[in-house]
Amino acid sequence: MATSTQRRAAGSKQKTPDRPPEGAEPAPPGAPARVGSAARVGHRIRTAGRRLRTVGSRAYWTTPRLVRGLTALSLAALLGLGVTATAVLAGARDGTDAIGHRAAPQATRAADLYFALSDMDAQAANLLLVGADPDYTTLRKQTLDTYEQRRAQADDDLQQAAQAAADDPAAQRAVQLVLGRLGSYEALVARAELLEDQAGPPAGQPAPAALETYRQATDLLRRQLLPAADQVTVGNDAVVERVYQQQRDALGSGWWWLLAVGVATLAVLVGLQRALAVRFRRVVNPALAAVTLLTGAALVVGLNLTGRAEDHLVTAKSNAYDSVIALSRARAVAFDMNADESRYLIDPTRAVAYEQIFLEQTQAIARIEGTTLADYDARLAEAAGRYRADHTVVPFGGYLGSELRNITFAGEREAAEHVLDTFQQYQLTDRRIRELRTAGKLKEAVTLNTGLSKGQSNYDFEQLGNAIGDTIAINSGAMDRAVAETDNDLDGTTAALAAGVLAVALGLTAAGVRPRLREYR
Repeated sequence: MATSTQRRAAGSKQKTPDRPPEGAEPAPPGAPARVGSAARVGHRIRTAGRRLRTVGSRAYWTTPRLVRGLTALSLAALLGLGVTATAVLAGARDGTDAIGHRAAPQATRAADLYFALSDMDAQAANLLLVGADPDYTTLRKQTLDTYEQRRAQADDDLQQAAQAAADDPAAQRAVQLVLGRLGSYEALVARAELLEDQAGPPAGQPAPAALETYRQATDLLRRQLLPAADQVTVGNDAVVERVYQQQRDALGSGWWWLLAVGVATLAVLVGLQRALAVRFRRVVNPALAAVTLLTGAALVVGLNLTGRAEDHLVTAKSNAYDSVIALSRARAVAFDMNADESRYLIDPTRAVAYEQIFLEQTQAIARIEGTTLADYDARLAEAAGRYRADHTVVPFGGYLGSELRNITFAGEREAAEHVLDTFQQYQLTDRRIRELRTAGKLKEAVTLNTGLSKGQSNYDFEQLGNAIGDTIAINSGAMDRAVAETDNDLDGTTAALAAGVLAVALGLTAAGVRPRLREYR
């Protein structure tokens, strides 16, 4: 029989399994019976850390801190929306101002300078053309009066061009060239007139000395004055195009920026409203609700103003200004072309050259490729017929072709088609003048060239000039209205209202939050 001492010794040799600590979870089926103490400790530490971080975060973002943070974010968002709207709309106003009040008027004024200079030379040629023939006494006086009118107009255009070119070195040089050479031109014309008066020649046969002096004057005009005037036009036209493209891009991206900032601001305001509703158990905060509605309304108005500014910009530049500048240059070239008709008659030595220049000027107005004066009228009549049959097809180029491709406003198509009609009639009359000159009927050619009765060249040309002026007026009026509407949309009153709305929104936001924060004092 084993003794008690032996039983204790035998029991101490048996291996008993470790019992899990009190409170520990039982091991899952199939898992080892023993779990390492290090793993258990690590798990407990991670769990405790997560709980401490959660508790710490909740402890930091107390209700007062959360409300203050969202309030500050809301105020910053409102200010950001105000800054974005100001930047977008101020840019639109500045762009429209640059185009509508500066660059576009300067470009058309420079084209008018070209027109005035061209007509001055046309009148100077007409003075030599009529000579001392008593049949043209009245016409001679009218020609002198017109010359003086164009001279005064050129002086006025030059003064305004000089003021407008203050910030443009290239334009300044061009204007200074015209200013410096115009006096020389006028002196040559005056000398040619004096020599013509002293010689008293018949119509169409100017005195050789007078003709030589006039040649010097017209060469000076064509080689220096007209190119310089055209350079001013081209320079201002380039400014218009550059500002237009920049402003369209800015308005397009600005609209989306305004929308994004506005939506973000509304989201922040809604988040603040929800935080107050949850933390203070209130359904709605009236002040914040008013701010949200006010912000939404302001956003809609801002987007609408931005869209309207872009529409007005397109109307002013693409629809109106492009036609104005094309027609203004067409008118300027037409007056130079009309002068070439008179030059052709007074200077047989240069007649071929003047006829070629006349054709080039004709093509600049309505280009028909591959034509001569002999077949131009028939080709233009065919092209005009095709256009009248289908207005979507404009089978000729030049300034008139550009205008017919840019018909936009009420009455513009009829006015532009009248330009085409009068241009065709003027060209037909010109061919009759050349036929008379070739047939040796010089005085009949001079009468047809200078006459103001229906069917005579100067009458036809006056109709052409009036038709061009009427079409310019339609487009100029549309451009002025578009610019004026933008000015009205974005004037000082709009800016003051916007500032007032922003101030009210900021004040209401602060007023809506302050009573809630007082509860924690």
